[in-house]
Amino acid sequence: MTKRLFTWGGSFPSSAVGAGAGASNTGFMAMKGGSATAIVDLLEVACSGTGSASTVGCFAIRYSSTLGVTPTALAQPGTDGPMNSAGQAIASPVVVYFAAATAPVISNAVTLPTLQIGINTFGGIYRWNASPTQQWTTIGNAVSGGESVLWNSSTFPNASATATANAQMLYEPY
Repeated sequence: MTKRLFTWGGSFPSSAVGAGAGASNTGFMAMKGGSATAIVDLLEVACSGTGSASTVGCFAIRYSSTLGVTPTALAQPGTDGPMNSAGQAIASPVVVYFAAATAPVISNAVTLPTLQIGINTFGGIYRWNASPTQQWTTIGNAVSGGESVLWNSSTFPNASATATANAQMLYEPY
């Protein structure tokens, strides 16, 4: 397969909700497998602050405890496409979205991982790049491992509900 890049091209709107709650309908980026057996490796996450003043953006990635329902089709300013223009399509494409009829509920289980991406949104930059065999992996499209959500978390100390950033996720589906 070919690596793909999912981006929020504008200023990522912050919802600053805590884990265990549904993200606002526009304050997250989510991806889930296109089938019950899909494997998706998240290889890189990058955020760059777009704030007009110094604020703390406590962005994080976690799995969903309740999947987003009826995701809205991806539209500008978001994009999702292959990194290789000759890349082949897969039978069940990954579902990427940042709006849905019902937003995903972010898991607050202490037994599941959290990838923390804290930045100063007044120009701060964060890039997480997985080492070989250290990628964030989702399997299938069910809860607790089939859908990943990037959002601004209000549960971390000093989080700002007004933090904004550009964001992108580089992934490879199988």
